[in-house]
Amino acid sequence: MLTLMTADLHQEQHGKDLLMLLNAYALDPMGGSEPLSDECKANLISELRKRNNIVAVLAYVDGQAAGFSIGVEGFSTFACRALLNIHDFAVHPDFRGRGIGKAMMEYISQLAIDKGYCKLTLEVLEGNLPAQALYRAQGFAPYELNPAMGGALVMQKKL
Repeated sequence: MLTLMTADLHQEQHGKDLLMLLNAYALDPMGGSEPLSDECKANLISELRKRNNIVAVLAYVDGQAAGFSIGVEGFSTFACRALLNIHDFAVHPDFRGRGIGKAMMEYISQLAIDKGYCKLTLEVLEGNLPAQALYRAQGFAPYELNPAMGGALVMQKKL
């Protein structure tokens, strides 16, 4: 049985499950193929707890942690409303191919509607074709304001 829920990061088990799933994602080629650092494992949950703009979702199959999402609330200046950026989203390899990602995305979409967000955003690697197919099937499309100017690029500057 699939159970979806908004994680309560003050519940110890939710924190443990989130870390386990995030580490599995980090070890995956789509997550960089490297485990989380010891510092991250030791401090991530306490750091997330300090922020009131984090929305974490957990998926369980028969009580086993199977998938997760960590979203960060942002703000759309053009819409003058809050948005949710899905920063991390993954299904544990042992549970893939069962429709869990679709169910999680539907849950997150309804949660976003209920909270009054104007949109969901996310980043996906060019080579992650299964994730792209899921996201497109759920209504996601590349971001652009004016087709003549092309789509937006995700860029970063490490500090």
